[in-house]
Amino acid sequence: MSLNMLMPRIGRGVAAALHTPTLRSAFTRPRATPLTAALVSKRWESAAAAAAAAATTTAATAAAAAAQPTPEDLQRLNSLRNIGISAHIDSGKTTVTERILYYTGRIKEIHEVRGKDNVGATMDWMDLEREKGITIQSAATYAQWGGTNLNIIDTPGHVDFTIEVERALRVLDGAVLVLCSVSGVQSQTITVDRQMRRYNVPRISFINKMDRAGANPGRIIDQIRHKLKMPAAALQVPIGAEDAFEGVVDILANRAVYNRGARGEDIVYGEVPAHMADAVSAAREELVATLAEVDDEIGELFIEEKAPTEQQIRAAVRRATIARKFTPVLMGSAIKDKGVQSLLDAVVSYLPNPTEITNTMLDIDNNEQALDVIPHSNQPFVGLAFKLEEGKYGQLTYIRVYQGRLEKGQFAYHVKTGKKIKIARLVRMHSNSMEDVDSVGAGEICALFGIDCASGDTFTDGTINCSMSTMFVPDSVISLSLTPKDKNAPNFSKALNRFQREDPTFRVHVDAESKQTIISGMGELHLDIYVERMRREYNVDCITGKPQVAFRETATSKAKFAYTHKKQTGGSGQYGRVVGYIEPIDSALHAELPYEFVNNVVGGNIPTQFLPACEKGFMDGLKEGFMVGHPVVGVRMVLEDGQAHMVDSSELAFRLATLNAFREAFKASGPRILEPIMLVEVSAPVEFQGNVLGSLNKRKGMIVDTETQEDYCVITSEVPLNNMFGYSTELRSATQGKGEFSMEYKRHSPVMHSVQEELIKEHQAKLAEKK
Repeated sequence: MSLNMLMPRIGRGVAAALHTPTLRSAFTRPRATPLTAALVSKRWESAAAAAAAAATTTAATAAAAAAQPTPEDLQRLNSLRNIGISAHIDSGKTTVTERILYYTGRIKEIHEVRGKDNVGATMDWMDLEREKGITIQSAATYAQWGGTNLNIIDTPGHVDFTIEVERALRVLDGAVLVLCSVSGVQSQTITVDRQMRRYNVPRISFINKMDRAGANPGRIIDQIRHKLKMPAAALQVPIGAEDAFEGVVDILANRAVYNRGARGEDIVYGEVPAHMADAVSAAREELVATLAEVDDEIGELFIEEKAPTEQQIRAAVRRATIARKFTPVLMGSAIKDKGVQSLLDAVVSYLPNPTEITNTMLDIDNNEQALDVIPHSNQPFVGLAFKLEEGKYGQLTYIRVYQGRLEKGQFAYHVKTGKKIKIARLVRMHSNSMEDVDSVGAGEICALFGIDCASGDTFTDGTINCSMSTMFVPDSVISLSLTPKDKNAPNFSKALNRFQREDPTFRVHVDAESKQTIISGMGELHLDIYVERMRREYNVDCITGKPQVAFRETATSKAKFAYTHKKQTGGSGQYGRVVGYIEPIDSALHAELPYEFVNNVVGGNIPTQFLPACEKGFMDGLKEGFMVGHPVVGVRMVLEDGQAHMVDSSELAFRLATLNAFREAFKASGPRILEPIMLVEVSAPVEFQGNVLGSLNKRKGMIVDTETQEDYCVITSEVPLNNMFGYSTELRSATQGKGEFSMEYKRHSPVMHSVQEELIKEHQAKLAEKK
């Protein structure tokens, strides 16, 4: 065979090798000895390996080149920030967002929350939000500040709508934590902090309401350090406070910053007031000392007693903030139009762009191996649906594009269902209005129409089979029975189905015994809002029953069981015997799965095909306890032995045997009823402190902390949820309408024995009525 005939069959590297005299002669020689044949074979393998290595290197180089973004895409990513505005209720989040939109030119005039002009803030677009003066749904918008594009999500502050904060922080790269200059770190602030840590979101802290009586930014910074366990230092010093609040001093630039003009749109810089020179110098030293503990470069300069430059400090603040080791603190008064532009400058300077945050996805085809998301537009498309909304054009799906590009007219694949969908319309959201776009790149937030999906679903372009991790969804804590006034209301089930799709914390089920529709949620306000929305949006008036608390039942001691299920009905019967024990486990340590089934059967006494049925029987027993009919948690069932019959044993027999064995053992395990305990924070004027303490003690509350701030007191206590119904009315009357409270779920704890007996009697009475 000639060399020319071989050319189509071999690689370029091998062909080059064959042009060497030694190798060529081996192929053209008519006869070869075993030794020469071996040499030829070895040289052929070496050449093939070299060719394969060259091809691999070329492919790797091509892949690396493909992974690199284009200069235009890199520039777009560097000038992009995805931020959320989060805080405790009434800290001024929506007011801050309204000023951001005004100063960035997105809106032409400012409207206030509960404004006298009956317009309301831009981001609170629902009628219910404007009437109640609270944010119920997170709202997305986009703006531009100094050449940097901002995707902004304004989130609710009330604990009942915590899922809105949860899913917003899941898709954001940074956040602004707004704190009141008087109240400081409150219960929902701690919850938001926990959510930011869960999703590794860097934050800037903004102390708002500096014009309020009792404003004390120094105390708020201490609370951030001690209550939130986050190193913090101010980048500004206020010029005056309360009524005399005029502006701030920029510590790094060493200049005063004032807001002038009708709405504070004009920034005026000036000299630092002479009487503040020492305070500014001390604040700068404190900033450097705090950074020295979290940043190596500043730490070295601090040890060497060298003063860092302004640029070195700014770079250190950015590094430490993105690494979530530090939070810079700014201050102002959004309602007085002061300090918001400096906050925008800090967002651009210190919060990360999408390329500086590591997001991971799970490779479904490779045993859910974690892969890093490459936030470039030239990669395969991956997006996460994080929020659903029913609009006038159908379901509106909010999507964060993590990788690749999403274009109008292209096809996307729903990872969970495998369905192929066409992107018919692509929009950017501005509160409840929208702007059509042709495409969005990696790192952007957009919305789609006509997509059938659930919150937390992943979409790709079909070339990769990966899924983003979904968001954390807390358990519901309160339930109500719901009955439409008109039994034939066609929109009743339609409304409930829509609300369930939009809000994962809103759950609906039909009680098997009473046949009533039961809705469950995060609190009274949460459920009241949905009942009111059903009336307004679907013309369905509903009657609500007494709130039901999500009790749980648990075992307190080990109990053995040896149960035989035997039933003969002519022909083959049912037979199954199970032996073992149940024991309590700490449900707090097993929060993901508050129960456990352990199979310790040896010798095949229970055939392996019946073991899944045994576990199903255990799960059946957990659904409903015998004391009050609520689910059982905190129990481990250990199966040690059993017996089967060659003919009569079946999956059903072992399932029923395990179910009845569990019920018998649970009754002997010292069962207790658990009730949800709420962390309640009450804020009221000092003169009503005694009234508030008395009202909490009357509801069997345990006082955890009492803090006095100027003329206000903040009382933190743990109170059973069952005792909190109607508390808002009582608090208003006890404090002349000046008190307010917030509560969030803390844990489930055993009820007192007297309460347990009452609950069991009530449950028995209900069962007797149904008979």
